[in-house]
Amino acid sequence: MEPARTRAAPVDGREAAELLRAASAAGRRVRLVGGGTKLDWGAPAPAPDLELATSGLGRIVAHDAGDLTAVLEAGVPLARAQAEFAAAGQMLALDPPLGAAGAATIGGIVATGDGGPLRHRHGAVRDLVLGIRVALSDGTLARAGGRVIKNVAGYDLAKLFAGSFGSLGLIVEVAVRLHPRPAVAATAVGAARDPDALGRAAQALAAAPLELECLDVHWAQGHGEVLARFTGATAPERARGVLGLLERAGTAGVVVEGDAELWERQRAAQRAPAGAVLRVSGRSTALARVLRAADGAGAAVVGRAGLGLSWLRLPGAAADDLVATIGALRRELAPFPAIVLDAPAAVRAAVDPWDARAGGELELMRALKRRFDPALACNAGLFVGGI
Repeated sequence: MEPARTRAAPVDGREAAELLRAASAAGRRVRLVGGGTKLDWGAPAPAPDLELATSGLGRIVAHDAGDLTAVLEAGVPLARAQAEFAAAGQMLALDPPLGAAGAATIGGIVATGDGGPLRHRHGAVRDLVLGIRVALSDGTLARAGGRVIKNVAGYDLAKLFAGSFGSLGLIVEVAVRLHPRPAVAATAVGAARDPDALGRAAQALAAAPLELECLDVHWAQGHGEVLARFTGATAPERARGVLGLLERAGTAGVVVEGDAELWERQRAAQRAPAGAVLRVSGRSTALARVLRAADGAGAAVVGRAGLGLSWLRLPGAAADDLVATIGALRRELAPFPAIVLDAPAAVRAAVDPWDARAGGELELMRALKRRFDPALACNAGLFVGGI
């Protein structure tokens, strides 16, 4: 008898759906894998019987430059797609950290809802997905959104699958909205050692009619910066125009025109090769509170200053110490959820990575899991509430 396959890389959606159907019927647990850059996120789950990889789904199916749209198979590395779009003066407005050798794939990025500084202007992953094709554990291959062929009635699949961590099924293909790639950029930077001053500066920038591309904060060891990025031909002049606002808020302002390295630093700081990362979802008005809590824990912070999203990067330490620090931060920042992203398995086993509260939302998510994956085959135990 042929030994059971432990890894498969389907080359089209139909093969993916059949592999999921067969695994589900046999009661096998399936782990869905893209570029492998976020395999340590979520709750530690039992070893899968089958890894279903998207490496065989690597085609850029269509790029309609005139309509600013594209269709990508799930295994396409975002870096490769961005290079093709850049040749047409366009971009997909997603800029999460891409991992070693730019391995992060569009399917994995959509499945985890990952993003970067461009979220300030262009929205989250779910806002950029026009259509989606997914393989479900009963063997169904379903589409929704752009170029509809078959819908799962009553559900917006693109929004359900974005951020679902593969708990509902495998993303096979996505249709995405593109944007013009700016040729000129400049960033106004306001620096301070006072969290309240940074909070005032961020609030003032967020409230002003500036059409910012990005609005971020950076904080480490009692010193921080608020960063406002402008794009377009007049970007440097517009950046210089907010220096007075920054100074009135209590920060020392400068303009950085060659700012690519600055924003790469922001993206990279959302990860921790050692230690742990907590993503805190709060209110933009609570920025100073988050920065003070981070200081007390010895953590560095980057975040979307206008959206209330912060990544707290804890330095490497023994697992017990990290667990204690995470618990203290969660208590101090409550009721804001603090999700553990990067962290050793021992830490993720000792705390709930999702910081989930029992309630109607969790019950709804469990009902969706039963609807889309009744056999509990896909990424079982990884997501919120053990879904």
